Amino acid sequence: MIFGKSKLELKVGIFVFIALAALVIFVLSIGGVKTWTLGYRVNFIFNFVNGVKYGAPVRFAGVDVGGVKDIKFYYDDKEAKTKIRINCWVHKEVNIPKDSVIWINTLGLLGEKYIEIMPGKDYKNYLAAGGELAGEDPLPMNDVLKIAKNIAGNLDTGINRVLNREGSLGKLLYDDKMYNDLDALVTDIRKNPWKLFWKTKEKK
Repeated sequence: MIFGKSKLELKVGIFVFIALAALVIFVLSIGGVKTWTLGYRVNFIFNFVNGVKYGAPVRFAGVDVGGVKDIKFYYDDKEAKTKIRINCWVHKEVNIPKDSVIWINTLGLLGEKYIEIMPGKDYKNYLAAGGELAGEDPLPMNDVLKIAKNIAGNLDTGINRVLNREGSLGKLLYDDKMYNDLDALVTDIRKNPWKLFWKTKEKK
């Protein structure tokens, strides 16, 4: 009986251990923790990050290859201004050319912000672990609204110029003489449609 009970307890212990191990693996995978995957960290410098958060995806040529691990402010002595350093983890197989273009993209119109890396063509010089690259700042929404407002204003001005008395369409709408001449021409063509096909003799 003692040996049978011991075997039962051993089986239950093994089952519990396997269940706990599976649970830990599941939790780690949901949390995005890189347990077995190796990689390295790089830094991207921005003046404006437009809401990028810790854990945001990092994409290389459109493929998810890592994530944002840290976001910090620092003072740039050369430019005498405060900037933002985004520390990112990327997969070990990803080689980032130093002439790559980095910017902040959005999933959809109002979706999650993420780091987009468009690979450059300098395949001899890659960004090493701990290296830095300057990114292209996203356009603030306030500037987008200003641009849209300017476009709408220019479009409205253009339409007004076309429709006012100074433009050709305006003259057609407001100038009685031009309207009467055009009406007379149409009336004459209706009465004498052969004139559309009449070709005047060229002078020698």
